[in-house]
Amino acid sequence: MNHCPHRALTLHQPPPNRETLASEAEVWLEQYYAENSLRDGLCERKAEIFGELEQNGTYRQRADELAYGAKVAWRNSVRCVGRLHWKGLLVHDCRHLQTAEGVFVALLEHLRLTANEGDIRPVITVFAPAASGQGGIRIWNHQLIEYACHRQPDGATVGDPLNLEFTEWVQALGWRGQMEDPFDLLPVVIQMPGEAPRWFPLPRGAVLQVPLQHPEFAWFEDLRLQWYATPVISDMRMEVGGLSYAAAPFGGWYVGSEIGARDLADVKRYNLLPAIAERMRLDTRSDRTLWKDRALVELNRAVLFSFESSGIRMTDHHAVTRQFLRHQRLEAREGRPTYADWSWVVPPLSGATTPLFHRSFENRILKPNFFYQTPAWKQVSA
Repeated sequence: MNHCPHRALTLHQPPPNRETLASEAEVWLEQYYAENSLRDGLCERKAEIFGELEQNGTYRQRADELAYGAKVAWRNSVRCVGRLHWKGLLVHDCRHLQTAEGVFVALLEHLRLTANEGDIRPVITVFAPAASGQGGIRIWNHQLIEYACHRQPDGATVGDPLNLEFTEWVQALGWRGQMEDPFDLLPVVIQMPGEAPRWFPLPRGAVLQVPLQHPEFAWFEDLRLQWYATPVISDMRMEVGGLSYAAAPFGGWYVGSEIGARDLADVKRYNLLPAIAERMRLDTRSDRTLWKDRALVELNRAVLFSFESSGIRMTDHHAVTRQFLRHQRLEAREGRPTYADWSWVVPPLSGATTPLFHRSFENRILKPNFFYQTPAWKQVSA
């Protein structure tokens, strides 16, 4: 664990509005009581919250209100195709933590809970919301587990190009890492309100990683590829009842195509299709040979095979899209429409072969929900 040298950095975030808080708290409470068939105590709870707002300018949600709000935030996430399991979200309430060290320990516990010895489960850890006049706790990383991108002396890069700028920011804080390792784990950077950011190295034993192999191609292991088992988005803001939780990392198990068709395949990421095509001896002189498509399928086969062989829970794009339709039917029974961003719920691999391709969805944002924030490391100033 390390401090940023020489200067403190501050994050710019507007304070919550009291009138907005009161209005959204009331709307959320009514939804919470209705969906959980709670008949008593609503008026008293409203009065209690309004009193807190009058006295403190904010209020504290009860553990049950927060837990259900986090689940509904997932249910309302239009870019998530895996919402069938929203009721099973494990909510880790860490609003009491007041130090960067405490937050980091809680994040390690989050990784343990979600990894679950390979039987990956959806988990969210919620830290204290933004207080009046202050920025909230921020986790600088886009995901808790990410691979660095190191710029070499000759200008070339090693690692995940998506993280080049962030890696350089973290290096400015004093971290170095393994310059020639394409899968070098970035540290977690935590910033408490009014404090400088601090970085904490992830112990390798805390990160469940999967070496990649192919069910048929023995040469695939020579590529020395791997990926982490648990995606945990850590830079989005969760909003429940008007309260803004700037640090609420969440995630579950992967859809295989997230890794095989995006992380490892994108030209601006690991860009592995040319190397795989070369090993497969494909004709890469023209796109019309469909060499990219053939290499892409084999890369995705390797990802699914490797996770299954390692006993790590993962779903595929065919199964998860069928599950989404089941989720839609279950929501309709409750009188709730299912909103979705088509470009996100249709998978990046063989989209036309899945049941969502020929369907349309209204893309409407409800609350509670998760919202993008400007990366904390792009908001800092001396």
